[in-house]
Amino acid sequence: MKKLLLGVFISAALVVPATFGQVAKERQADQKARIKEGQASGELTNKEAAKLKHGERKVNRDIKKAKADGVVTPGEKAKVTAEQNKMSRKIAKEKHDAQTK
Repeated sequence: MKKLLLGVFISAALVVPATFGQVAKERQADQKARIKEGQASGELTNKEAAKLKHGERKVNRDIKKAKADGVVTPGEKAKVTAEQNKMSRKIAKEKHDAQTK
């Protein structure tokens, strides 16, 4: 019985980072596409796009750091999610301001 419970806990620990990683990766890809689309449509200037891309790279580093030890803590997940939310708001703000190419 103890071996079964231990197996369940180990499996759960391994599943959480993979799930978090996949969700974070998909969200980062979506945000990268939004930046690229904004640049193509002229909603983002090159300077704005560069700043947003820099912010996305920071979020990517934090995701990598969170997954480095194989366990993503709730605190790490919350930090990355908050950073992604902040970047999403920045992208929307920059795309809808009055500046154009």
